Amino acid sequence: MVKKHKKLQKEKEMDMSQVLPEECLAHIISFTSPRDACRSALVSRNFQSAADSDAVWKGFLPSDHVEIISSSPASSSSQLTALSKKELYFHLCNSPILFNNGIMSFALEKHGGKKCYMIGARGLSIIWGDTPNYWTWKPLPDKSRFALSLSLSLSLILPMYLPDDVLHISSLELNEVLRYIDRPVKFMMGKDFLLQ
Repeated sequence: MVKKHKKLQKEKEMDMSQVLPEECLAHIISFTSPRDACRSALVSRNFQSAADSDAVWKGFLPSDHVEIISSSPASSSSQLTALSKKELYFHLCNSPILFNNGIMSFALEKHGGKKCYMIGARGLSIIWGDTPNYWTWKPLPDKSRFALSLSLSLSLILPMYLPDDVLHISSLELNEVLRYIDRPVKFMMGKDFLLQ
């Protein structure tokens, strides 16, 4: 009985959540990943409080997230700024936001917090994009997050070639209305292009 009591007392003394202040726990957790932060919230109430804190989740958000959110439509911008940092993180993972006059969308990759940009057809330079013989601009609200999608004329299906020095390799894929579906394509762009 005495040994059991000493063992329990020793375990209680070793509980970091009782020894370290919440700010210190939050600082330690901020060096992990979003997944690890969620897991550590299950350890104890003190860990949960630290793991859910804005101090932890601010580090998982990209440094320019405020600028991107402020360039989104005013209604979504004000709603997003009211969220906690953790809620904002998961909102950006699950619900991409439009910005740059609705021609780009921004999201976060859930496990690592990497930025994911998608450029709508209006943000690309497409040869003969405004020529109705080749392309047609259509609103597809149930199939696309962007206001307009570009459909290729049925009579014009040409092979598309991209430069060999492009790093990301993926194929263009067409669906039943011959518009590109939400799959990555290979392209190069610089930071200056994103901020235009």
